[in-house]
Amino acid sequence: MNEALEEPGLAVLNGAGAATAGPLLSVVIPVYNEADNLLDLVTRVHDALASADLSFELICVDDGSRDGSARLLEQLAAGRPWLRPVYLIRNYGQSTALQAGFDIATGAFIATLDGDLQNDPADVPRLLAHLEANPDIDVISGWRKDRQDAALSRKLPSRIANGLISRVTGVALHDYGCALKVYRARIIHDLRLYGELHRFIPALAAEVGARIIEMPVNHAARLRGTSKYGIDRTFRVLLDLLWIKFLLRFLHRPIHAFGGVGLSMGAVGGLILAWLTIDKLVFGHAIGGRPLLLLGVMLVLIGVQLVATGVIGELLTRIYHEPQGRPQYMTRAQPRPSSPRSS
Repeated sequence: MNEALEEPGLAVLNGAGAATAGPLLSVVIPVYNEADNLLDLVTRVHDALASADLSFELICVDDGSRDGSARLLEQLAAGRPWLRPVYLIRNYGQSTALQAGFDIATGAFIATLDGDLQNDPADVPRLLAHLEANPDIDVISGWRKDRQDAALSRKLPSRIANGLISRVTGVALHDYGCALKVYRARIIHDLRLYGELHRFIPALAAEVGARIIEMPVNHAARLRGTSKYGIDRTFRVLLDLLWIKFLLRFLHRPIHAFGGVGLSMGAVGGLILAWLTIDKLVFGHAIGGRPLLLLGVMLVLIGVQLVATGVIGELLTRIYHEPQGRPQYMTRAQPRPSSPRSS
């Protein structure tokens, strides 16, 4: 094991031989009611990374557990300087727990795992070595090719969700739900996770210019504890996907989203009102009690409101970027060759 782990403030060498202020790798694991798995989890992560002679830190984020996980983490950290627990005051959800870990991670690379021991920590050195050896790659996403979940209620919705997310985001992956991923830290630090966006990290990373590939990883059946996922997760994915679609396509031009729909509805409403006007003035028909009049007026009003919403969105976009000089783009130090999206 590296001596740097005994002195957390000591500089270590990264894969390129340059001095860094922290460990090479930060492993971030959200933990929620996993007291039965914690000791084995911490031991297996240490054994896998120490045997590969990696300098690392393990950040376990307790997401408001109620089964004693926080107390156990505190005990485990007492004799392990490389273990850095974070304790959230309540259960915020996996995205916020990951963000809390990302915020304090100091490694040049960041790996994520689930806390249920279904991911194999021994896969991390292999993925990290591939990432270090290929500077044109920024993210390696795990693919549970031989998934061990027995329940069809988890496998089938997962396949549907993966196909739908890949199609909507344009980032084709077999397994968006796999928690085992390795990132270059600069990519992660360019992102902010809200709500339940953790499952869309590859798509968000691609939006900031990341090159992504997929590699098969081991997967084990859950032996202890209970799963926190159910069939209702599929419906949450669909709602989050609507936001991701808007975020990726219309974040910097919201008037195109709201204004396009607003103009279409306003145009239809205007045509209806124009026809009713001709019907009244030319043909002398009464239009006061016709439902078509109400429909035309409603469509015009809704159209105006949507266009106004788009204009307000444009103003908010400029308020966000301009006062504090936030750029709406990012640049690379130099061009890099393209790489395949998956393997």
